[in-house]
Amino acid sequence: MIGLSGRLRASLIIGGQGIRARKLRTFLSMVSLFLGVLAVVVVQAGAEIANRAMLADVELYEGKDGTRQVYLSPEGQTVPVALEVLEGRTDAVAMTTARAIIGEPGVKPINEGGGPIDQPGGPRMTCDESGCRPIDDGDALPRGQAIELQLVGLTGDIRQFRPFRASQGQWLDFGGAPSLAPRLVLNQEAAKAFSRYQVPAEMRVDGATAHPTPRFVGVIDDGGYQPTAYVRADELLNWLPATSMSDSRSGPGLQVLMAPSAVEVEHVLRARLVAAGTPEDSIRVTTVETLKRMSTELALMRWIFLGMAALVLLIGVAGILNVGLATVGERIEEFALRRAVGTPRLLLAGIVLAETLLTGLLTAALAIGTGVLGLKLALIVFGSQFPTLEGTAFPWQAGVAGVIAGLVAGVLGGLVPALRAARIPISTVMRA
Repeated sequence: MIGLSGRLRASLIIGGQGIRARKLRTFLSMVSLFLGVLAVVVVQAGAEIANRAMLADVELYEGKDGTRQVYLSPEGQTVPVALEVLEGRTDAVAMTTARAIIGEPGVKPINEGGGPIDQPGGPRMTCDESGCRPIDDGDALPRGQAIELQLVGLTGDIRQFRPFRASQGQWLDFGGAPSLAPRLVLNQEAAKAFSRYQVPAEMRVDGATAHPTPRFVGVIDDGGYQPTAYVRADELLNWLPATSMSDSRSGPGLQVLMAPSAVEVEHVLRARLVAAGTPEDSIRVTTVETLKRMSTELALMRWIFLGMAALVLLIGVAGILNVGLATVGERIEEFALRRAVGTPRLLLAGIVLAETLLTGLLTAALAIGTGVLGLKLALIVFGSQFPTLEGTAFPWQAGVAGVIAGLVAGVLGGLVPALRAARIPISTVMRA
């Protein structure tokens, strides 16, 4: 072990001296290898960033990986039971969905049906076993200054399951007492509608006993295309009964999101719902596994681009191989003289291989540094256009891939010159 360590140290020292003595050759080797290593770094970094961005978009409307979720029909006592069980819980959140119209009373909303404000609306539809048909909301009503949206009631902070990105204002505060004027947080589609049209501050909710006056407190990006507003469920209870808080015609009905550790809450909720008359076979809890579902296509895309980067890296390996063979050809007398004074063949091969390995590591460091600077510049220039990239750090996996690529290129480019140097006969020194 001591002898091997000494030979390794000697190889590195002499290899470093060789790099210093032949700066131009080293620079040419690094130039030929730089693009290949940089391609590997860029592909790996791009794959990791794309992976995070894709997951971030999916998490907005599906939830984070590991989240337990259940969809329930809002019929009977389902909604009151769920609200009672989940009241004050931080490891589980219930979502109710209802239809709301904010604006002039007695008119049809601009986006009838609750669709995007840029697209022409249509009547709401209801579907059953006999088919789908429009809901008669009174065809004689004129169209006026009103916006229809989906109203989502929350029993707690949903951002632990769906990481909504804040755009303006603030998120809902669940710490204080409920307000009689419901505080709404709009998604970007709803915010765009209200910024385009000036409407009266009167909100009509299906099933409400009166028309409350809402307050807009913030805007978030929830990844949805439908105008949506989020409100505290207890503030909504001031204006309509619990049985009317969720309507399957206006959304998925009642949805419950739970942390993986909320096993007790899940058991209590299931027991209470069954006792209230909900069929047990209709309570199906699923786990969000987005990464598992998308891993195959993400891996395939990564391998395709890594294959293209490997071709560029092989071109760099060919360049460093040519430079290495030319260097060994110029140093034949030096290596023969070292053999004559007792230098082992393994040490000669190690000297040549150490030079290429050090060159590969230097190139990898330069490529990784270029990648880090390039990412910072890209975030400065394009960060405002792509919110998902905000706060993105350089992936450590890309740095590891760059170092491995540099070492592999150094071995492949230096192996043949190293073997050639080790086979130089001692008699060659007689020509010097």
